[in-house]
Amino acid sequence: MSVRVDWRQSVAFTGSVLKYIAVAMLIPLTISLIYREDIVVFLASMAITVAIGVGLEQLNDDTDLGPREALLLVGLSWGAVAIVGAIPYLIAGYGTESTLRYPVNALFESTSGFTTTGATVLGEISTEKHSHAIMMWRQLTQWLGGMGIIVLMVAILPEAAVNGAQLIESEAPGPELQKLTPKIAETARLLWLFYLSFTVLLAVLLIALHYLGFAPNMDIYNAVAHAFSTLPTGGFSPQADSIAAFSPAVQWVIIPFILIAGTNFALFYFLTQGNYGAFVRNREFQVYLGANIGLTVILAGLLFTGSAPVLELGGTTEGAIENSLRQAAFQIASLLNSTGYATSDFAQWGTTAQALLLFAMFIGGSAGSTGGGVKIIRWLVVFKGIHRQLVTTAHPSAIKPVRFGDSVIDEDVIKAIYGFTLLYLLTFGISTVLIMFDASRVGMELTLLEGLSASLATIGNIGPGFGFLGPFGSYLSFPRTSKLLMIFLMWVGRLEIIPVFVLFTGAFWTE
Repeated sequence: MSVRVDWRQSVAFTGSVLKYIAVAMLIPLTISLIYREDIVVFLASMAITVAIGVGLEQLNDDTDLGPREALLLVGLSWGAVAIVGAIPYLIAGYGTESTLRYPVNALFESTSGFTTTGATVLGEISTEKHSHAIMMWRQLTQWLGGMGIIVLMVAILPEAAVNGAQLIESEAPGPELQKLTPKIAETARLLWLFYLSFTVLLAVLLIALHYLGFAPNMDIYNAVAHAFSTLPTGGFSPQADSIAAFSPAVQWVIIPFILIAGTNFALFYFLTQGNYGAFVRNREFQVYLGANIGLTVILAGLLFTGSAPVLELGGTTEGAIENSLRQAAFQIASLLNSTGYATSDFAQWGTTAQALLLFAMFIGGSAGSTGGGVKIIRWLVVFKGIHRQLVTTAHPSAIKPVRFGDSVIDEDVIKAIYGFTLLYLLTFGISTVLIMFDASRVGMELTLLEGLSASLATIGNIGPGFGFLGPFGSYLSFPRTSKLLMIFLMWVGRLEIIPVFVLFTGAFWTE
């Protein structure tokens, strides 16, 4: 059987994507010029990235991308940007004691950034140990990956818009693409405009808090850095204590932006059109908001009564209404949609509180958001499908379609959601076993909860886990084989498994 995929065109377009990643490096290069740190690192990184991109473009055979070529392009692009994203880490770490001087660690950090996972192997996190430019590059990789690199390419490159719908569907989180305008390129521009606007707004508000005296250590650098990782639900921070390093005022300001990041960005388009009903009546948004509020109330109760006390950062919560509510609201919002920020070391909380947080990790954000996880809309369809099965078992002659609001869900979509959910849980389970086995192989002490959270935190693009993988912990101590597995999990998790796994089937490559 002959190969029926024009891989050359997919690889050539991947080269074009890499050239724009080189352009993005101008931001950390500017930071390096301001602070006079690592200037050569980013000049060299840009030159290498451009050279790789131009070299790959030479494979261009001037044909349009078909559906399979689009799938291949998406998978290749996300793998390639992680590889070139590791170049600044490797160059900056060469000849130093930085953990990022090792290729696997550098690739782990880069993949974690672009996939907005937020898991780190950095070791010591500070602008004293690592340059301001390197730390800003970590933040920027998350922002680039949040709304989607391919969505950005469709927005700015005419040749990408030819098959833009297929490209975005392969990259965008959620079971289906919501087309807002007749032209897919216009839809891509709108999504990025909303994303950029919220990022700028958060940065401005954080800077304002600083100058008003409510956030002494939230300077312009920190404001921009945290805006870059909040909207993509990333979780990286140039501060070792994450958001716990800042005042309660900063934490309250960031909470609504985390919720915004986990909301379907298409709904904001309806707001701009004056269609407020489409926003508030959206069933997925209602469940998303309800899950956040409900879990926050439960966790706040546990914190307030002392059932899950904050032992270290964050201060005492027992009997403290504001602190209990703030800690609960922040951590539920952060973990439910896979942001991974922290205002306290929840790895030190009680078992009940940790079980509640683990449950929140499984939920995920909305389709069309920057949040990770399974996604709320999929869980809704799964539960509705289970309910239908129970009804039709009791009443075999009954015809009961699965409805979502006023719409009937197509049976093919239902089957695809079942398939995704099963494959997600299966991959999560097998990966947990492999991580536990690999830890045992090298004599590493790893509890079952830590193994479960390591697998879930990477495939769900969440970042922190439990035990030593808590919000102020690190994945550095894992063996390289486990890190390579987690790099794969972050990659497939960001692209929602199917677009990656299909590349490994014979049916994809042959007629």
